[in-house]
Amino acid sequence: MLVVTRLRAPAPDDAAGEELRRGLLHALGILAAKPGYVGGEVGRNVDDPTLWVLTTRWQNVGSYRRALGSYEGKMHIQPLMVHALDEPSAYEVVEEGTDLNEAQPRSIG
Repeated sequence: MLVVTRLRAPAPDDAAGEELRRGLLHALGILAAKPGYVGGEVGRNVDDPTLWVLTTRWQNVGSYRRALGSYEGKMHIQPLMVHALDEPSAYEVVEEGTDLNEAQPRSIG
């Protein structure tokens, strides 16, 4: 599972961007310690320095949701989401021979 969360710095100045950067790197460290975490990174848009991204990869959607719902997730990650763009962020990885998601309930792992 792939999660792509785009965020906008609260102000176009360097201090706001640096604060968001520290928060995202801290969030990545918290997520990396959770079961089911596969990998991730923090990035900043090359054309618009107020636009940031947190990407993570997970064994399954349940691992991701449990990580966000953990105490650390609620205390340190969810407050950052006030800066997240309102768009879908969870994606299934598409590989040759895999079945794609259907519009029906699925196991969360």
